[in-house]
Amino acid sequence: MRRVVITGMGAVTPLGADVAALVDGIENRRSGVRRMPGWEAYRGLRSLVAAPAEVRDEKSIPRRNRRSMGRMSFFAVRAAEEALADAVIERARLGSGRVGCAIGSTMGGAEALSQTFETMSHEKDLAKLSSMKFFQCLAHTAAMNVSQYLGITGMVLAPSGACASSLQALGIGYDLIKCGRQDIVLCGGSEEVHPTVTAAFDILYATSTGYNEEPQETPRPFDKKRDGLVCGEGCGIVVLEELEHARARGAAIHGEVVGFHTCASGDHVSESSHASIERCLRGALEDAAVSAAEVDYVNAHATATRHGDAEEARAIAEVFGDRVPVSAFKGYIGHTLGASGAIELIAALVGMRRGVLYPTLNLQEADDCGGIRHVLERTASRVDLMVKNSFAFGGINASLVCRRAS
Repeated sequence: MRRVVITGMGAVTPLGADVAALVDGIENRRSGVRRMPGWEAYRGLRSLVAAPAEVRDEKSIPRRNRRSMGRMSFFAVRAAEEALADAVIERARLGSGRVGCAIGSTMGGAEALSQTFETMSHEKDLAKLSSMKFFQCLAHTAAMNVSQYLGITGMVLAPSGACASSLQALGIGYDLIKCGRQDIVLCGGSEEVHPTVTAAFDILYATSTGYNEEPQETPRPFDKKRDGLVCGEGCGIVVLEELEHARARGAAIHGEVVGFHTCASGDHVSESSHASIERCLRGALEDAAVSAAEVDYVNAHATATRHGDAEEARAIAEVFGDRVPVSAFKGYIGHTLGASGAIELIAALVGMRRGVLYPTLNLQEADDCGGIRHVLERTASRVDLMVKNSFAFGGINASLVCRRAS
């Protein structure tokens, strides 16, 4: 089997328009969460906070490409451009058929979907619908638009595993390269914030509702006072590449993907299961051919829901005990849903390279999420092997194992 390394990273997040802004925000304990203007108009919407990102310079994209793009596609294009520049890969290489793309999301463009349904429901006039609106609504809109814009002719896939989507995309890219189907794969996920997205979680009583007047205090991963998730938006893209292919062109390497596993609980549609999370973690370690004792850091999913955080903490404790440092990044950027795995992996990889563990923002007292070693302050620590978790509704689990670049 061929080895798979990470040679490029790009991100658009609530903390800024690139990876540097993401890491700077985490380094300085900044939160991208804010109260959303106008959300009070939605009757029954209890959570009025979110973590929005900014679309920049969309008109620099040619109109022929721009017409089919909504917010999540703009995010994805910008993150992909940054990742390719970081990897020093020219666009001419992307049409070889040996370069693929796997970008996931929870659903299609939420804003475009909302506009379409409002037009259809209220006016019932198809003449008022843009012909390009359909392409903004598609579940694979980010993957489609990135591949079209960049001229990618290899395999294009769009996993839709809700909040596990981008980590599953990395797992797909890892497998495609490992078995020789592709040499390079752009992998990640993209999402956009919209009242309808928050509402989907709100009606399940999964959102944060007690901090509408103090948005910087939520979400609170693993904390005793956590009261639910906060939706965020943005995109994370990493360039996965076959090791010898990367070496041959002199590419810098951020880390190596050495293991991946995804599995389902087969139990409950909306509640996490510590037993299935534990199976997923052990499956990823087995795929990487490493033991739990070799792992130096776990970047948790930790959305700040009561049940989910407690179940994840219990599973991590079962596998690693209280030896391995654990932190989560959603206090900084909210829950970017299908993009969260890739965005958070990027920040963790930068920490690995710098020899730093970044703390969980807003965590003051663990309470029912004890039994694991929480990172509460920025800490100097060498990390040679780390695990990244992502979990989703439907009992879907995903865990990725990365090794430090040698």
